[in-house]
Amino acid sequence: MYSSLPDRIRRKFTLRLTLWYAAVFILAYMALFFLAYYSLSTSLQQEDQTAVQLRFNEYEDEYRKGALVALQDKINSEKDYGKPEQFLVRVASPANSTLLLSLPSQWADIDLNQTRKISLHGKKERLPLTTKENGTVFEITSVPLEDGNFLQIGKNIEYREEALSRLRHVFAGVIIPAVFIGLLGGHFLTFRALGPIRNLVQTVRAIMETGRMEARVPTGKGGDELAELVILFNNMLERIENLVKGMQESLDNVAHDLRTPMTRLRGTAEIALQSNQDLESYREALADCMEESERMVKMLNTLMDISEAEIGTLRLDMEQVDMSRVIGEVVDLYRYVAEEKNVIIGTSFCGDTHVTADLSRMRQALANLLDNAVKYTPDGGRVDVEASQGLKQVIITVKDTGLGISEEEISKIWNRLYRGDKSRSQRGLGLGLSLVKSIIKAHGGQVEVAGEPGTGSAFTIRLPQE
Repeated sequence: MYSSLPDRIRRKFTLRLTLWYAAVFILAYMALFFLAYYSLSTSLQQEDQTAVQLRFNEYEDEYRKGALVALQDKINSEKDYGKPEQFLVRVASPANSTLLLSLPSQWADIDLNQTRKISLHGKKERLPLTTKENGTVFEITSVPLEDGNFLQIGKNIEYREEALSRLRHVFAGVIIPAVFIGLLGGHFLTFRALGPIRNLVQTVRAIMETGRMEARVPTGKGGDELAELVILFNNMLERIENLVKGMQESLDNVAHDLRTPMTRLRGTAEIALQSNQDLESYREALADCMEESERMVKMLNTLMDISEAEIGTLRLDMEQVDMSRVIGEVVDLYRYVAEEKNVIIGTSFCGDTHVTADLSRMRQALANLLDNAVKYTPDGGRVDVEASQGLKQVIITVKDTGLGISEEEISKIWNRLYRGDKSRSQRGLGLGLSLVKSIIKAHGGQVEVAGEPGTGSAFTIRLPQE
């Protein structure tokens, strides 16, 4: 079902943003015009009011001195001295009959009967008067005199109307180009601003169509929010790509590592079923099957723990833990294994080693490190476990004199099911170090390793004390 044109327009964010830009631009232009129009109108009106008030003061003084005669002499003298004639002057009786009327010479042909339309009580009244050629508009103000008559002065406001009219015509002539400029500028700004979004959409579409996670959104030179979004999106793609690769490698390794115990389990069961052995032989076969199945369950549980720790859902029972005591317990557990290999385990503690952690998970992490150290240290070697207090952290180091780690393997040993060439002769799942890193990371700590082939290795754990 095809959507209507208004629906498509509403869904087109680029068009909506362009219209928003244009609307803001046009509204700003109109606001500036009305502000200019209001300022000009107010300024011209204030000038007229000031001029009329000055004339009122002059004429009222003359009228007070000699009534109509003095006022007429004042007006005639202004005409004789060539003073600009801009005002209509009228003195009216309380009955609104004209007692004195003076008009500028340029409007001498005005019908005088029209002046009777002037209200005596209007503070400010607009009076259009018709001449033979055209019309003119006076703004009339009336003030009562002491003898009961009224002094009225009218100021011609044609020039004011013309100035405002020209401004309105300018606005009307510019509004259409302003709308065009607003739309064009809005489209340009929208096109520039949404460039990163278009690149992001194209990249997502390419990934969905091809399934290739290597695609990345081009990053611009700007440092705005959209550029930050692009960088975060690229980082997310990189992380997803690494997770997908890790899952694929993990699945391959799990399939490979499960194949051997499953084959062994099945072989043991088939041999037991096909042979006519005694009850004790069947018991041994079942024990072998149980051992292999337990090994598989242990592998799957460890993989689940690592996954939960990596995504932040690993449940931790946090409490105050003395890492010196935990290290002592783990060392006591492996001391007998070390004595069988003639490996010496030494411990050293310094400062306050209390942290907030999950006791069982800390034992698990330290046990994995110590197990690896003892396992890969030859007879007559030595393993040292140290714990000390640093700057708001506890530092735990497990050092051995074993096989060591090559430089190219340092970044790989934390991967799931990774086992170096030198360690394949030893029985194991290849998950111990991955689990250690996940547990320490879940506690907000860090773990790192240093070492060289033939000189041993040193694993360092840093746990925050806050």
